[in-house]
Amino acid sequence: MKFADLLPIGSVVLLQDAQKPLMIYGIGQTDETNHVDYDYIGVLYPEGSMGTGSQFLFNHADVDKVLFRGYEDEERTRFIARLQSVYDQSE
Repeated sequence: MKFADLLPIGSVVLLQDAQKPLMIYGIGQTDETNHVDYDYIGVLYPEGSMGTGSQFLFNHADVDKVLFRGYEDEERTRFIARLQSVYDQSE
């Protein structure tokens, strides 16, 4: 996985065959029930988190359209580099 290719948190995307956009609020997520890794976790936009069942795990390949790209700065760049390093060492 190339973490540098992932969208920043705050990005709003429309998934393939979706009717509602999602706002990304986390990257590099693992589904606790089956231990499957996903690129993102998001919530419906503009509603946000509305309790259990309102969070969605998905991968970069599932994104059909980027409606808004989230904030990026040097801190995010360092975070992505550290995340990539940890991931590369675990392979």
